[in-house]
Amino acid sequence: MTSLDDLPIRDDLRGRSPYGAPQKSVPVALNVNENTHPIPEAVAHDIVARVAAAILQLNRYPDREFTDLRHAFAGYLGHGLDESNIWAANGSNEVLQHVLQAFGGPGRTSLGFAPTYSMYGLLSAGTGTEWIAAPRDGEFELTPETAVAAIREHDPDIVLLCAPNNPTGTPLSLETVEAVADAAPVIVVVDEAYHEFADPGTPSALTLLEGRPRLVVSRTMSKAFAFAGARVGYLAADPAVVDALRLVRLPYHLSALTQAAALGALAHSDQMLAMVDEIRGQRERIVAELDRLGFHPYRSGANFVLFGGVDDPHAVFEALLDRGILIRDIGLPGCLRVTAGTETETTAFLEAIAAFAPASAPASTPTPAA
Repeated sequence: MTSLDDLPIRDDLRGRSPYGAPQKSVPVALNVNENTHPIPEAVAHDIVARVAAAILQLNRYPDREFTDLRHAFAGYLGHGLDESNIWAANGSNEVLQHVLQAFGGPGRTSLGFAPTYSMYGLLSAGTGTEWIAAPRDGEFELTPETAVAAIREHDPDIVLLCAPNNPTGTPLSLETVEAVADAAPVIVVVDEAYHEFADPGTPSALTLLEGRPRLVVSRTMSKAFAFAGARVGYLAADPAVVDALRLVRLPYHLSALTQAAALGALAHSDQMLAMVDEIRGQRERIVAELDRLGFHPYRSGANFVLFGGVDDPHAVFEALLDRGILIRDIGLPGCLRVTAGTETETTAFLEAIAAFAPASAPASTPTPAA
């Protein structure tokens, strides 16, 4: 039987592994940072009606410029943006791929701060862009000084900032983003996939776009909008950046069904985002309880919590899986990551993880939800 090694794939792809989060059917799945709350029924009915109307015209290509959707995204983001500032694709991964196709490539480099979203390196590899992983500060934080020093050392063509960071959840200050954007004339992408889960009042990098034509802010509908299965990501940037992305996108890359579903969700953004406060509350509940149990939860502005103090992460991961609870072993020593789910899901996780608390932790029942 032919193996991958027998095929004439590019040399720079040999030995690499694809993205691979475990996909298992379990009662409590808290491993890939999905919004585990269902779409409100009334909103779902409107989305279905819009998709049904689009089906009647599937004999025609969709709007290649997805003009209505770009207008809707601009309205949702605000900050004086209009459709000329907006780009969208099939998930924020494809948005980032377009950026790397347009501004990366052979002989060019992209830089991020590890540990960070694993797809940055994979997307870089797929576009022939050399990936550079610079270190973070203690507790996975990233100061302006550390970030700028790495840029000056490596002189990259693209900088990828995850705000808040995945997989650590670490918030990224606007001061750090501003320092990076002003440090060198390169493309700087601020990936705000989890921004809606940040503490209220947390400023977005969108506030820095004016006067910075090489700054890009990426978002997704997968998380806060509970739209992971629809695969819709988008970005805001200078219109010239959007023009550059047109050069690398496939024709009609956003289907009519995708556009219809996304427009339906955006039309009900208040209802779609109504569960964000509850998810944020469950995140804080997880942090407080893990801390009480003797684990070390890291600071998080996302819908998940990374926690240390785990003696054998793989063994704990497997033990929780045996109990029907799927979290994430991301390969960081002594650490595991869990998504903040519904109150019921969070309770199930906290009750199960208590059995693996460090020996010094008090033994008691989990703190109830507020």
